[in-house]
Amino acid sequence: MRRDIFQAIADPTRRAIIALIAVQAMTPNALAEHFDTTRQAVSKHLQILSECEVVDQQQQGREIYYQLKIDKMKEIDQWLEQFRKIWEQRYNQLDDLLQTLKSDKP
Repeated sequence: MRRDIFQAIADPTRRAIIALIAVQAMTPNALAEHFDTTRQAVSKHLQILSECEVVDQQQQGREIYYQLKIDKMKEIDQWLEQFRKIWEQRYNQLDDLLQTLKSDKP
């Protein structure tokens, strides 16, 4: 089953896993050390991240390393871009208002 990228980031544990593997590829055991949960729970999160196509698996001997597929994260960035433009426009309007208020002071 193919999942949506936003399902990948919906859970705080998965967001933390993404942050960890963005720095370096890690095994499920290494990831589990960062959480107060079982390795099986981390594996379930990794399965969801794999289904969302956010992580790649790479077999190295007996270990499986997970690494972030950074290109997939661009979908989130593109979706957020529309809001970024709105925020910037509002900040610019606020700057203009503050400048007007400042210049109108006696």
